[in-house]
Amino acid sequence: MIGKIVQTIGPWGPVLFGIGFLAPLIAQSMEAMEIAAPFGLSFVQTGLLIGTGLGLAAKFRGRWI
Repeated sequence: MIGKIVQTIGPWGPVLFGIGFLAPLIAQSMEAMEIAAPFGLSFVQTGLLIGTGLGLAAKFRGRWI
């Protein structure tokens, strides 16, 4: 059962990493460096957009770099 769940979630690992780790990191970094979020978005929303985008790019390309 657990193995089936891991196999299902596994390919989406880069996207989950982008949402769960990169998004908060980007949001906190923007806030600490006093970088304004674009288009009136909050720091968290901007981090989620960038983190999800990077995660999706990594998933479809098959690599981060």
